[in-house]
This record gives sequence, C-alpha cells and structure tokens, in this order.
Amino acid sequence: MKKNYLDKIVTLSQLTKKVGKFPRKDKIAMCHGVFDLVHPGHIRHLVFAKSKTNKLIVSITSDFHIKKSSHRPYVPQQLRAENLAALEFVDYVLIDTKEKPLQNILKIKPDLFVKGYEYISGQVNPNTQEEINLINSYGGEFLYTPGDYVLSSSKIIENEKPDLSLVKLKSLLDGEKIKFDKIYKSLENFKNIKVLVVGDTIIDSYVKTSLIGSNAKTPTFSVKYLEETNYLGGAGVVAMHMKAAGANVSFCSTIGDDRLGKFVKTQLKKNGIKDLTLKSNKPTTEKKYFIADNYRLLKVDTVDNSPESNLLQVEISKIIKNFKNGIVIFSDFRHGIFNKESIPNYIKALNKNVLKVADSQVASRWGNILDFSGFDLITPNEKEARFSMADQDSSVRPLASALYEKAKCKYLILKLGSRGIITLRRKIKPNDYRSFFVIDALENNAIDPVGCGDGLLAYSSLGLYSSKDPLVASMLGSVSSALVSRTDGNNPVSYKKVIEELKLIEDKLNLISN
Repeated sequence: MKKNYLDKIVTLSQLTKKVGKFPRKDKIAMCHGVFDLVHPGHIRHLVFAKSKTNKLIVSITSDFHIKKSSHRPYVPQQLRAENLAALEFVDYVLIDTKEKPLQNILKIKPDLFVKGYEYISGQVNPNTQEEINLINSYGGEFLYTPGDYVLSSSKIIENEKPDLSLVKLKSLLDGEKIKFDKIYKSLENFKNIKVLVVGDTIIDSYVKTSLIGSNAKTPTFSVKYLEETNYLGGAGVVAMHMKAAGANVSFCSTIGDDRLGKFVKTQLKKNGIKDLTLKSNKPTTEKKYFIADNYRLLKVDTVDNSPESNLLQVEISKIIKNFKNGIVIFSDFRHGIFNKESIPNYIKALNKNVLKVADSQVASRWGNILDFSGFDLITPNEKEARFSMADQDSSVRPLASALYEKAKCKYLILKLGSRGIITLRRKIKPNDYRSFFVIDALENNAIDPVGCGDGLLAYSSLGLYSSKDPLVASMLGSVSSALVSRTDGNNPVSYKKVIEELKLIEDKLNLISN
C-alpha cells in the first residue's frame, strides 16, 4: 500500500520513537521556521539540509506563536505542514506548540541543525545563539545554508497576497469537523429565536445629484438634485437584518417626534418588527450623504449625542428586564441611549437566560466596547479595539487576545474589513492554536462597506445562539457581511440570499476537494 504523504506529519512523541536516540547511525537534520509560503529559497534550504544527512525533519511554528505583520500567518499551520510533507525530500514534519524550538531540539537531538543564510548577516540573533548553544551542548552540529537564493515569505505576502481564502476556509472547516449541513440546520432554526435589539436609531439618507460645475470665486460646487432615499440604519438595521434572517425581533430605541421618527415606525411595521421605540425630546439622528455622479461629495449629520433622560433610561431598563429568553443585542453608537451611567443599569436588567451580545460602533465618539464586559459575544472592528486598549502598535492577533482577556467575554469577533475576521474563544489547553481562527473576507470587490458590520453582528449572533458553535456563527456572519458589501446602502440580508451564497461556497470547496 502506497504511503500517504500526510503520514509524515507527526507528533513529538511519534518522532522521537522514529528517529531514535543521539548519537545514532543514520544521521538526521532538522530545520525550523514559519514557512508561510514555500518558495524557491525554502526548497534550496531544505535540499541542502537533506544532502548532509539521511533524514530531514522540518518543524514549523504554530499559528498561536506567529506575531509577524498585522494578519499572520497567512497560511494556517495544518496547510503549511501539508505543503512541506508533500515534498519528497522531507521525511517528517512537526508542528511546534512552543514559542521557540528549543524543547523539541533537546528531545530530538538532531545531528545537524540548519538555519538559513539570512541569519548570518550582522550580529547573531539572541534566539539563534540559544539554538547554537543547545546544539553544541550535546555534541550536534550547527550549519548555515550557502544562501545562493534568498527570498522572504513575508515580503512576498505583504507585497501581493495570493488568493488562498477558499483553501484556508476548507482547511478550517475540515479541522473543526464542520459540515455545511450543520450550517444550514443552524439557519433553519433562526425562525424560532426571540431577539431584542437595543440601541441608537440612525437614518442614513442618500441624496443623489449630478455635478453642474463650480464657482470661480469660491470653492463651491453646484449640483442638480435628482432624488433622496432613506434607510433605517444604526441599531435599526441590525433589527432588520435579524428579521430578514427569520427571527422574532423586537426593537427598543428612542426617536424624535418628527418626520424621520414616523419613517422609523413605518419601516418597523412594514418589516414585521415589534415596535418598542420611545419618544425623545431630541431629533431623530440622520446622516445624510450627498452623492454627485456616484462620488460621495459631502456628509451632513443631524445629531444630538447628549444622554437620554433618566425617565427614558428607566423605561429601557424595564423593557430589557421583561425580555426573558433569546438574544439581547446592545448596538451602541453613543447617540444618547448608552453612556457610563445607563450601561450598568441596562446590564443589571439582563436576564440570566439570554445570550448577551454587544457592538460598539464608536469610531468618532467616546464609547468603549469594554463597557460591555462579561458578554457572550462582542464584535468590535480593529479601530474600536485599538481605542479601547489604547494600543496603536501591536499586531492584530496580540491586540485581539489582550482585548479578549480584558473584556472577559466568551467569544470575540474582531472585524478587519477587507482582511476578514479573527474569532477568539476560550483555550482548550494552554497555547492551543484553536483558541482563535481566521476567516478571510468572502468578497474582494466591495461596492459599499457601510453596514457590513451590522450584517455580521446579526447573523453571527443568531448563528451562535442556534448552533452553539463560534465557527458556524463566524461563517454566517462573514457571508452576511459579504452580501451587504455588494449593494449601495445598508440593506438587510435575507435568509434566502445567505443560503444561496453558502451553496456557492460549498460548491467551490467541493471542487478543491476533487
């Protein structure tokens, strides 16, 4: 029977049994690295190492310990291991669960440890010196490759990323043993879920115009009015998304006694959403976009961010307290409902049986996702995460990990725009790479990114409640986000559209398998 190349991927205990103790008759060489993309420089490096011994071991850094750039590794560890195992001259592949390869070196005691030529230049790196000292301590040999062909995976990836999104997604689903049947079943169960959305109402208005010209004396553009279209936005569109997904939705917000307030109530009734809105003395928040020949010319906000009255805050707390089972979503735009005084009262009013979800979309205001500590799910974007942690320097994954621990949440989905999402969950064991996973963006040519986070929030919350699986939730959220990005304006994503998109993705992944 022909040996499967995947059999080359072994654990440390399996490997030590296979290679025996040092010193040994058949000498072995060992190389270690990330190998995010296997390129000609790697091939020459590994071929050189193999030429010096009988067997070649390649160990790779696990996903958990890679902190290069903002979104690495680009290729997850299982795929990296498979790429190396497929090479004829590689005998064994080991995924190193430690930050440094020192422990594995000591257990294996390779006869020869080979580093790349790039490590020769300048002063010896302290980590490399540790490896040299360890190899020398038991009588092994340390060697550098000649360096006739030096490339960098990091430079290749950062300059022009190859599209591996579907391959990575398939590897993730396979690794977690998630079948599409489970995702479809989760969607089917949405219709039985009760949801309460609490948050700020925003009307997104798009005024379409055509450019006539400009004033010669002043920097003034002259445009011809064509039409105006209003959309229910803010927390309102989250409710719309969840209703379009099939859930039983109630919406609690404040609106002004004005034209736009009436528009909100009409939209809620039209879409079958239970109207729990309260009248405010403030005007209904409106964000008006002026568009000239498909270019966004100007944005004008009609907004009063002062806190709602104590009386309204008490009424909102009562509504939250009366919601017994299902999902409660706090959609915070800091336009008056949520503030330092009201948030603790709202949280106190939450029933224990509900799934608690929060999103704090406060890119230009003073909210903080950490105000919702201890929730089941939070979904900040990168900017909001950096603001909450006062950290503009860390790469994305360490940033997400730090926020996750500080927020004391059960799950965190960090939105990275065109780069997709990172989902964090409790570690199965210390340093377990499965404590987080990455899903690349499922749409690379977005027409309008506005509202993508709302779609993700709605579908990931419903998916988490329905399936109890963060990967299913993240998949559904990512699909919804992709669908939102394909149209102008923040339009709710229907259950039917998500099914259609999932089937297309499933077909593509099946082609990869075949």
